[in-house]
Amino acid sequence: MKSLIAGHITQEGIPAIDIQIGNQAWRAIIDTGFNGDLELPEPLRSYVNARFVGRVGSLLAANQRIEEDVFLVDFPFDSRTVRAQATFTEENDILIGTGMLRDYRLMVDFRKNIVVIDKP
Repeated sequence: MKSLIAGHITQEGIPAIDIQIGNQAWRAIIDTGFNGDLELPEPLRSYVNARFVGRVGSLLAANQRIEEDVFLVDFPFDSRTVRAQATFTEENDILIGTGMLRDYRLMVDFRKNIVVIDKP
């Protein structure tokens, strides 16, 4: 059975999908420059069963290095709950990194304003 997640390109030109967590729709940005699994808004912590794993160092743009707490979470993705690693932030968007998409194919069509994530 082939799975399919459909999304869109935002007005700002950002590939995104919608995720339902805690009876609320959240915008999830597909961030191909982020090789981790997830970055989640702090208010979602109690909905994803966050368990502390440790600290991780990350290299950001302009060679900026940061250290963050990493958590194992139960995240609703592709019509099921998947276990993933996440950091938490005060931002309101979910970031989905390439680590989360490693078993999927991502297609972004800016001309047609569509995002498709499928598992062939």
